[in-house]
Amino acid sequence: MERLGMVRALTFDLFGTVLDLGGSLTPFIAQFLQSKGSKASADRFWEQWRARQRIEQYQDNIMMLGHSGYLETARRAFAYTLGLNHIQATKDEVKEFMRAWQELSPFPDVVPALERLKARYQLVALSNGEPHFLDHLVKNRIKWQFDQVISVQVVGAFKPHPGVYLRAAAILGREMRECLMVSAHSFDVMGAKACGYRGAFVTRYGLPYEDSPYQPDVVVKDFKELADVLL
Repeated sequence: MERLGMVRALTFDLFGTVLDLGGSLTPFIAQFLQSKGSKASADRFWEQWRARQRIEQYQDNIMMLGHSGYLETARRAFAYTLGLNHIQATKDEVKEFMRAWQELSPFPDVVPALERLKARYQLVALSNGEPHFLDHLVKNRIKWQFDQVISVQVVGAFKPHPGVYLRAAAILGREMRECLMVSAHSFDVMGAKACGYRGAFVTRYGLPYEDSPYQPDVVVKDFKELADVLL
């Protein structure tokens, strides 16, 4: 824990760490699949969709296409997953379904822990989402005021591009070692650690961490445990 003594700012991933994507979207997926007469599992569809969205984001980074928008990569991934499951849908149907992303809800442990942490740390949302989408989610869905909300759009790349973490620290006026990235995604913690951040891995999904030299400083099951460890 000595390594965490310099930490002054906590940067939080939103999608999948603060916001419960699967819990929020799976009911909408089930309704959509039923309307299409598909027997595909909503849970399995979500797993496929989520995995494909990450590929879409990585492709944008690797091909240096810039930040095409979180919702755009989600839409492209949804179209791909429909094809994977042999489901036909019009562009208008896809557009209408994508409204479900406006209804995301946070995990129940999030806000109580943020309330505890705010006395000691600067609390910052650092997200792949586009600014207008993040503004909606923070104000209307999470309903908690972060000290700052930073979109990767200021860099023009998705996490874990190093520019995201470097720019965020610069915006906050912090040294890398003063920042701790909190994420349920190991690639996010790894990317931040590679830039000199400290890292907290939230094991919401029971997934292993990468075989990487950039290991997390803290491993917790949820935000309550995170606050217990950091306070």
